[in-house]
Amino acid sequence: MKIAILGWGKQGQSAYEYWGKDKSNQITVCDHENIPDLPADVSSQLGENYLANLQDFDLIIRSPGVHPRDVKGVEPAKITTNTNEFFKVCPSKKIIGVTGTKGKGTTSTLIARMLSDAGFRVHLGGNIGIAPLAMLNDNIQPDDWVVLELANFQLIDLEYSPKIAVCLMVVPEHLNWHTSLEEYYNSKQQIFNHQNADDIAIYNSQNAQTTTIASASAGRKIGYLTPLSGWVDGDSFKYAQEVICPTSDMKLLGHHNRENVCAAITAVWQITQDKEAIKKVIRTFSGLPYHLELIRELDGVRYYNDSFGTTPETAIVAFQAFSEPKIGIVGGSDKGIPFDAMAETIIRSKTRALICLGDTGPKIAELVREANKSIAGFGDIEIRLGARSMEEAVEQARECAQPGDIVLLSTGCASFGLFKNYYDRGDQFTKAVQELA
Repeated sequence: MKIAILGWGKQGQSAYEYWGKDKSNQITVCDHENIPDLPADVSSQLGENYLANLQDFDLIIRSPGVHPRDVKGVEPAKITTNTNEFFKVCPSKKIIGVTGTKGKGTTSTLIARMLSDAGFRVHLGGNIGIAPLAMLNDNIQPDDWVVLELANFQLIDLEYSPKIAVCLMVVPEHLNWHTSLEEYYNSKQQIFNHQNADDIAIYNSQNAQTTTIASASAGRKIGYLTPLSGWVDGDSFKYAQEVICPTSDMKLLGHHNRENVCAAITAVWQITQDKEAIKKVIRTFSGLPYHLELIRELDGVRYYNDSFGTTPETAIVAFQAFSEPKIGIVGGSDKGIPFDAMAETIIRSKTRALICLGDTGPKIAELVREANKSIAGFGDIEIRLGARSMEEAVEQARECAQPGDIVLLSTGCASFGLFKNYYDRGDQFTKAVQELA
């Protein structure tokens, strides 16, 4: 069989390992980049015309970065993805899928750790860590639980739905990849579209868009953040009326992570009511890299890396997570999303200085200046523009910071321009902070 793998990232490489086991398959790697050191037994179609002549192949494996609209001249039956194949062949059908605009990696990890501490054998992957087909190497058994973080890039053409589907808050995102906002919302809805009456749909009951998306499920619907499911009642996490632990026990930072914990509690409660296991994870899990990650304290100033946040909404919750005065590092590439609410939050959250990067830096700076004029009771914010590197931005932040302050990298934007991706941006921030003397 002639197979084309579109994209040579983690998922493309795991697709090669999976289909390459059959030596009769003739595999061609198609990628817009010039990739050195491809396996000796594959052909390649690289560069500007990497998606040409796809009709000549028997099977097309679409990687998440390639939009389905770009796969032209091919019968839909000949196209699959890493995620679709995983759902098709996975030995366990006990799959929990988690999506949302932000928080899905944290929530997926919480769910996996809670189930593991309760004694279940659990496999975690998807958009986080391990590509779906690579998870098969872990000898998944029929009674194991599988937790998949599912991004819109994987969901857009998903032909299956998980046994338990979880949808967190959904707000506009990735509009530079999708043809429309409606397409983005529809991609999220795919996590529910193929559920049956025996399945479970868990959704953020306080987010109108998520509620609409979850209505597509034919399964039992459970809205978390309500008194009937995982919720915060006063100072306690509860499931219905069952007290699990005080909210002060949560090691994760930020009000938004309370919502992620409630989503995880709701999902796990459908499998086990082991409060001790749930409580232990709430008390010990401090978060994923690049998610409000404490890098260092120097001269009484703490430096936090929230590079994973690529939308104004994620910057808003990051700035709100700290009561201390803040020096913020914001800005990046422009995805056409408004920053008005982010600017207002920056003013109201005791921000003393702002280091503005990238194409959106001047736009955010101007919105913050305007908001500062219209909101009474807050002092002027020092704004610095023109940093040409993360090292320079961190140096500027240090110059502005005083003992007791927080330096917060939470840009509210995608990273492209100065950085390859949010990993690169976060790594450069961490390196620059660690090198401060």
